[in-house]
Amino acid sequence: MTFKKGQSGNPKGRPRTGSDKRTDRRADTRALFLEKAPDLVKKVLELALAGDTTMLRLCVDRIVPSLRPTDGPISISLPAGSLVDQGQAVLDALAVGKLTTDQANSVMGVIQGQAKIFETDELARRVAALEAGNGGST
Repeated sequence: MTFKKGQSGNPKGRPRTGSDKRTDRRADTRALFLEKAPDLVKKVLELALAGDTTMLRLCVDRIVPSLRPTDGPISISLPAGSLVDQGQAVLDALAVGKLTTDQANSVMGVIQGQAKIFETDELARRVAALEAGNGGST
């Protein structure tokens, strides 16, 4: 059968399947593992206690998760002045090595958040003043 222009070789299209077989297999496998889970855990513990280093590592990784690096508390005194002054204090602390770049970025992010709060508050006060000046009609 040769190809004819404008005519599909498969007019019915791709055959439909009832369900995704991979999903069914995954569900079956999960059910099987859940059914045997207590026995599997006991066996892993037995092997770990018998000195199997792979099983021992598996147990330790599950019981005591690996530590992730975290920054300690940041100790910097910011001036009570404007946000510009506070930002400059962070840059100065970074320049002399009191803060790492990650710590400086974190503090600057907090200062930016504070600036947005100030902006929003100022806009709300201005809108309230305008509405009060108009007699409350909008």
